[in-house]
Amino acid sequence: MLSILTVIGARPQFVKAAVISRLIRSSSYQWKVHEYLVHTGQHYDDNMSAVFFREMEIPEPDINLQIGSGTHGVMTGAMLTELERVMIEQKPDVVLVYGDTNSTLAGALAASKLHIPVIHVEAGLRSFMMAMPEEQNRIIADRLSTVLFCPTVAAIRNLEHEGIPNAQPTSPSADQKAVFLSGDVMLDASLYYRQQQKAMPLSATLASLIERPFYLVTLHRAENTDDPMRVATIVKALNEFDAIPVILPLHPRTRKILAQQGLEFAAHIHVIDPVGYFDMLVLEDRCQFVVTDSGGVQKEAYFFDKPCITLRDSTEWIELVQHGWNTLVGANTEKILAALQSMPRYGESVQLYGDGHAGEFIVQTLLDIFAKEG
Repeated sequence: MLSILTVIGARPQFVKAAVISRLIRSSSYQWKVHEYLVHTGQHYDDNMSAVFFREMEIPEPDINLQIGSGTHGVMTGAMLTELERVMIEQKPDVVLVYGDTNSTLAGALAASKLHIPVIHVEAGLRSFMMAMPEEQNRIIADRLSTVLFCPTVAAIRNLEHEGIPNAQPTSPSADQKAVFLSGDVMLDASLYYRQQQKAMPLSATLASLIERPFYLVTLHRAENTDDPMRVATIVKALNEFDAIPVILPLHPRTRKILAQQGLEFAAHIHVIDPVGYFDMLVLEDRCQFVVTDSGGVQKEAYFFDKPCITLRDSTEWIELVQHGWNTLVGANTEKILAALQSMPRYGESVQLYGDGHAGEFIVQTLLDIFAKEG
């Protein structure tokens, strides 16, 4: 039986883990794979963490390290210490990490230094902005990994440009990596859970908000919220464009920063608390278009055939820009307003993220490489 220790800690990772962890515990794999699920506690607010486990059939973590918030160094250091202890106790065959958070970095570092193969799901993504903490995390995780599952062809090309060949050695190692085009597990999640959502009643608050046309905004990325000029510019642009109402689920940290800077939203912008995954699916399905600085929400907009305006100077999901689904505007008022005034503007009808079966491919591939007899 293959023993996997999975490290999660942030909201996007809960969505991805919902796909893999559910598969591992299905009748097809429950006698072949054992997963020990570690929650670092990087996201700990109920709306940012516990609601996902309740709604998405994610098993309760075997351990919650309850690291909480702090500076990057404090958080990553505490995670590294605790994850090393858990890995020594559990002795997994492999360690699986998702994406590009501090939990990803700490999991990859701890496993690598203990000579445990690292599996990176969502490998090869690049924004080409090294100042972004996420970019640093994903590059280091890729360098330390033994098996890299890439969601797109562009991700494979990024690895090739960095000297990591598109190869599948029989016995991969951190020096001779196995690289696979897997498709995107977030597409798996979107397809699976949107069917479940259709049978669920809407909350009264959400039902009243989506009665009229609206567009959806999310705003949380540090490159925006930690820069007073950028966040003020974004708020100004959103306030000026009042042709259609806005629904804005606001991250607690962003809400605090806005209050500290004395920034307020206009009346047409409905600020609500962060929502669970199912409510987010409803908002993405019913909205006219999306404005975000989130990586995951850019893709989810595309899954629902919704145009997206991205409040960043670059994106790791470059294929969305290339095919017309995504417009990069940074934090420039004129660019934001011009993009808003052109919406909705649809892109090309193309399949960019696989066929919705990335999870099965990942689990079966790991069994083919690492499974032990007996």
